[in-house]
Amino acid sequence: MEHYSTIIIIVIALALDRLLGEPRLHPLILFGNIAGKIEKRLNKNNSFSLGVISTIAITVPPVAFVGWIQWIYQDSFWVSTIIASGILYFAIGWQSMKNHAYAVESPLLSNNITQAREQLSQIVSRDTSTMREQQIVGSTLESILENSNDCLFASLFWSIVLGPFAVLLHRLINTLDAMWGYKNQRFAKFGTFSARLDDVLGYIPARLTAISFALIGNTRNSIRCWISQAPVHKSPNGGVVMSSGAGALKLKFGGPTSYNGVVEDKPFLGNGSAAKTSDIRRSVSLVEKASLLWVSICMLGVLLTFIF
Repeated sequence: MEHYSTIIIIVIALALDRLLGEPRLHPLILFGNIAGKIEKRLNKNNSFSLGVISTIAITVPPVAFVGWIQWIYQDSFWVSTIIASGILYFAIGWQSMKNHAYAVESPLLSNNITQAREQLSQIVSRDTSTMREQQIVGSTLESILENSNDCLFASLFWSIVLGPFAVLLHRLINTLDAMWGYKNQRFAKFGTFSARLDDVLGYIPARLTAISFALIGNTRNSIRCWISQAPVHKSPNGGVVMSSGAGALKLKFGGPTSYNGVVEDKPFLGNGSAAKTSDIRRSVSLVEKASLLWVSICMLGVLLTFIF
């Protein structure tokens, strides 16, 4: 029954995400508010040890509670399936990411660059005020590809491997990394622990995601870009996913990017033609085809288990 439960959980969670999108009262918003208050109270001198304590204090209670519930209802097929499906649904944020990407695409199609810049600023931390169309598209593609691992594939991976408590742990740590994982005067030490833990939890999923992109898109180009470009990217997981995805799409984007008025010399990703507005939909399609591949492999695994 466990094998059947896994695929049922994934299908239900993906269906809920597609049909309902991100819930208005998302638990991660409450978590983020609590994390913000803890950080303001404890992060007085950018201390690594206080960053560790804060991360543990805010993540262990909810993860332990979910683990306890998971253990109590492990013998109840439908109860455990419903709980796990709900947690996975809350962890997945793919429909929301896709809607944000389309919100950037729409004004670009009507040549409204100003509105496209504003919409892009909702999903990236870089400066968007002077971006041209090609830069806007490239930044959108980077966000789609990188976030596909954070808000979709990593959650699916941990759901398959360890269940709901691991799904929740990854999503909470990923949220803390987004809040505290900056290399600046305020977070350089305080956010190090959550950032490194996020790298660890996302390491295997990112590489499985990259393999999926390679299988779905241009395989040879994807692998070539992955091997040559990922090692020079500052993100050990984001670089893998984005370089593989860019290569799979046979596109080239990225390069030097401005953050708070400071230009960061980021590497170019991919190998092919320059990204254009229509490639936003192509990147979304790549991610969704990869998710179907994951579901198909899970179903095949269930079938083989049934046969043997």
